[in-house]
Amino acid sequence: MSVLTRLYRNETTFDFVGRKRIGFTISAILLTVSVGSLLVRGLNLGVDFEGGTVIEASNEAGATVADVRDALRPFGLEAATIQLTSGGAEGIRVQAEIIEDPVVEESVVTAVAVVAGVAANEASVTAVGPAFGEEIARSAVRALVIFLIVVSIFIAWRFEWKMALAGLVALFHDLILTAGVYSITGFEVTPSTVIAILTILGYSLYDTVVVFDKIVETVQISEGRRTLKQVINDSMNAVLMRSLNTSLTSLLPVGSLLFVGSYLLGATTLRDFALALFVGVAAGTYSSIFVAAPLLATWKANEPEWQEIEAAPPKPDRAPPPKEKKAKKSPERPPAPAVGPKPRPPKKGKRRR
Repeated sequence: MSVLTRLYRNETTFDFVGRKRIGFTISAILLTVSVGSLLVRGLNLGVDFEGGTVIEASNEAGATVADVRDALRPFGLEAATIQLTSGGAEGIRVQAEIIEDPVVEESVVTAVAVVAGVAANEASVTAVGPAFGEEIARSAVRALVIFLIVVSIFIAWRFEWKMALAGLVALFHDLILTAGVYSITGFEVTPSTVIAILTILGYSLYDTVVVFDKIVETVQISEGRRTLKQVINDSMNAVLMRSLNTSLTSLLPVGSLLFVGSYLLGATTLRDFALALFVGVAAGTYSSIFVAAPLLATWKANEPEWQEIEAAPPKPDRAPPPKEKKAKKSPERPPAPAVGPKPRPPKKGKRRR
């Protein structure tokens, strides 16, 4: 029987706990790369977080980044971020520091429009002050802290504090990996990214809680007949197909938004949101299976009750059925002789002369 068939029938016997070092090693490598990129490159924060002026116009003249930078040089904005976008028609996007003087701002817009080959009134201008960006950042951090506190209290009340701690480790694991992908790819962090990150935290938590709930159910059913390793492995194999199905049904539409919508159709506004969802869903599925549950097994292995079960001789999962006693066969007796008068022979009829 193939692995896919056994996976579909929930008949897999993968040793997740015994091979936990493989998952921990992969996570350590990914986290190291992500943290290193965050320290070296940082995040490409959007104008909503840093504040500034964004000018967008259609690139009818086919101008290059160097052409736009030369046009901004007289205003001292040669260090501005210039991007050539594609969304139906090629465009120019200039992100510079906040321009306080309206006259200077109008001159900059005119210069960009001339280089792009469009009229000045066809270019869009968005100005965001630094106070607005700081408020968004504070609101995002506040929402994240409240979310983590409420989640920890709920999991500790519903299950136990070790499960709550393992769930938090999985959440931070997903957060760091998602931020690392944004740092490596250089995608802009916008308010849509924050919304997507909060969404994937809820998804990751849901997947982890499903795994923990199955572990608690398996412990109750086993009644001390299985070791901790057997309990967690059996629980993980039981919910593995469910986790994979849930992830695939989520990744397919999100992947369509990311690859088809943003790259092929040019809907670049969906890119920041879809990337966070795609990475977060994949990381959440991975962390619930290869991080949260194996980490819980490591922390609970030293508990006295599990050590006693480990040291005790193995017990069968179910008590053997009682043996049925075979009834002894009595020897067959010959049939009893018939009782009563013997039957008379029939009378012979008289002959007529």
